Amino acid sequence: MTRFPALALSLALLAAPAFAEVTAVVEKDGILTDANGMTLYTYDEDKDGMSSCYDQCAANWPPLAAGADAAAEGDYGLTDRTDGTKQWTYKQMPLYLWVKDAKPGDMTGDGVNGVWHVAKP
Repeated sequence: MTRFPALALSLALLAAPAFAEVTAVVEKDGILTDANGMTLYTYDEDKDGMSSCYDQCAANWPPLAAGADAAAEGDYGLTDRTDGTKQWTYKQMPLYLWVKDAKPGDMTGDGVNGVWHVAKP
């Protein structure tokens, strides 16, 4: 019985958001993906860690959203979007998904219009 509170505390600490922050981005096979294995992209038009992809652009290239309690760690950071949400960045480049990628491993957005690129660690 005396071990149960310690076990419960250990499990609670493992579930705390601070341990799950960067799991929104996964480095796999030389590319960055979201937690579901969907390829992440960067946009050449983004500057100074800020997104320039809004409206129709963001409809086609959904920003990789970060929770309100997300915290930057190492090369992974956050940028504030004009709608009040936060977006994950990697080395100050905002990260996006591509609506035409249908399943994990698809990389159909790489090279679109010469300005979209697979995000690589």
